[in-house]
Amino acid sequence: MADKLKIAKVEDVQVLAAGEISIVTLHLTQHHLILVQAPPSVPPGDSPPKRPARSKESWIAYTMIALCTFRPTPQGSGLASSIRLRCRDFIFVTLNFTTDRKARDVFESIKGATKLSRTEKLYAFSFQPVGPEKEINGWEIYDAKAEWKRQGISDKGADRGWRISKINMDYGFSPTYPALLPVPSNISDNTLNYAGRYRSRVRIPVLTYLHPVNNCSITRSSQPLAGLRGNRSIQDEKLVSACFSASTSLGDGDLSSSVNSRTSPASSQTDLNYPSTEGELSETERLEDELIASSNFEAVSDKPHIYGAQQHNLIVDARPTVNALAMQAVGLGSENMDHYKFATKAYLGIDNIHVMRESLNKVIEAIKDSDISKLPPNRELLAKSGWLKHITGVLDGSALIARQVGIQHSHVLIHCSDGWDRTSQLSALSQLLLDPYYRTISGFIVLIEKDWLSFGHMFQHRSGYLSSEKWFKTQNDALAGSAIQPGSTNNDAIENALLSAKRFFNKNKESQDSSDTETLPEDEAPKTPSKDSKEATDLNNISPTFHQFLDCTYQLLRQHPTRFEFNERFLRRLLYHLYSCQYGTFLYNNEKQHRGAYAYALTVGGSTASGGGASNGDAGRFASLRDGIAGLGIGRGRGGVGGSGSGSGSVGRSKSPAIGGKMEVEMQ
Repeated sequence: MADKLKIAKVEDVQVLAAGEISIVTLHLTQHHLILVQAPPSVPPGDSPPKRPARSKESWIAYTMIALCTFRPTPQGSGLASSIRLRCRDFIFVTLNFTTDRKARDVFESIKGATKLSRTEKLYAFSFQPVGPEKEINGWEIYDAKAEWKRQGISDKGADRGWRISKINMDYGFSPTYPALLPVPSNISDNTLNYAGRYRSRVRIPVLTYLHPVNNCSITRSSQPLAGLRGNRSIQDEKLVSACFSASTSLGDGDLSSSVNSRTSPASSQTDLNYPSTEGELSETERLEDELIASSNFEAVSDKPHIYGAQQHNLIVDARPTVNALAMQAVGLGSENMDHYKFATKAYLGIDNIHVMRESLNKVIEAIKDSDISKLPPNRELLAKSGWLKHITGVLDGSALIARQVGIQHSHVLIHCSDGWDRTSQLSALSQLLLDPYYRTISGFIVLIEKDWLSFGHMFQHRSGYLSSEKWFKTQNDALAGSAIQPGSTNNDAIENALLSAKRFFNKNKESQDSSDTETLPEDEAPKTPSKDSKEATDLNNISPTFHQFLDCTYQLLRQHPTRFEFNERFLRRLLYHLYSCQYGTFLYNNEKQHRGAYAYALTVGGSTASGGGASNGDAGRFASLRDGIAGLGIGRGRGGVGGSGSGSGSVGRSKSPAIGGKMEVEMQ
């Protein structure tokens, strides 16, 4: 790696960030850019401070860089060559150099250190923890057997209608699923084998959450292989039916029998595209009213209608209706409810990864001048991004699932296409609403380990840790505007920077990745790459799926701050370390890849990533990450928003990409 660094140290670099200018010494290491700002000198005649002032250090991990643009200048022009960085945690930084050669060497060094060929070259494989963190093994935080036992599922415990299948212990049954699969007790592994043929990537319906009071479940899967001919699988229908009937009796009536004995809206399908954020009832709430009104349990059984005593089981397809129907043309699709008469289907209308990626790009467009201006983000552009609309849709869908399980005492099966993006969002958020344990620091860690890591969210493909050639650009229009010159006054410098940046960095839209505007029908997994392109970043598969989940959690935290053990700082640290690659937690796509790469032995698990001050209560608990190192707000020192307890350059002054949204969601 050292041979890729053409230069290791550059002095007198002018940094523009958050509308402020500072002079720093730039250090380039194997995995980080380090900007060191010397302490202010003591004016003549003043007594020196009791404590000598210390230098301010700002660290930028190379994996945090989402776009690096080099602006060379011809010799003798009198202009400073510059590099502009856009980081994944919304930091924008402009670096101005005294010579073109230094700027060019720094650009090539950053590119060489950022564009990697193998995951094993990332920081996590060389990082050595220090201090209290050294005593903690993050890989031991999550124990699947312990979590299922906490939910009441154990080989030695009482039978609650579920068992732990070991059909996938060697990951041969479903490579993207966890080794341990909770399934109904009355379903054999042989039935699972046949049912797997009917689900995309053999991601069969399996349990992810069992309610401790009413024994109702949240299960998850991928889409069925229905196709244009409407293919069906008796084994899949039997499996879903078993999932929906694995509940205990409440009172005098058996809930599972009441489901099958009444006339229910079994084959109804409701489209929940884009729930309203206005004062009117959303489509999600209308569906709930329909589910309640449609039950004629009282007329059929001559028993009193008790709210919550009659089940309204639900199959949730997270996709827009048109997307699900379009997938039938390629042999996929959604359930034919004529064969699942024990449930109702709901389409949530949550868009795919390509739409979400484009939405976040528009958010970035709204805050793109945060390095050269102290002005707040453009709220009109933020609104046009549609980000809040997508957040609302995910939260409304999660609230629907939580109410069906917690209030309606019903079972819910969730899927999207492959069941590792929108399904993970909905599953995790609904459990966050239902179970206070998941709103503790340790519980939230378990939730992420279970519903994101173990169930195969493709962190590597969605995050693009190995970077891309397209993220490094050289701007040839060197005379498009004036640059910040060493020795300029702050006012002149900022004025020059504004003129330069407006003309230069934002002038040509055609330089954006073509993949940003592609709208593929669904978020399919990338095909197996060839040896020459192994682990190369596929820009079309990058999407802020986990970022959205953290933002949704932030919205819940903002509405119910006393219901969470952790605070906003904790979520920002998680977002930073999603991309910092300091820990092995998020480096791979599934449990099988983690074990195959020996990540548990070769890297430090980052599940303890909370940091000081990340807890609303016990502030010292899990304080395992170093404060004030990675992700510092450039030129801002410590504290504030963004990164790992970093300066306020991270998410800018917008506080959150989903600014200004109010989505009231109930919690248990």
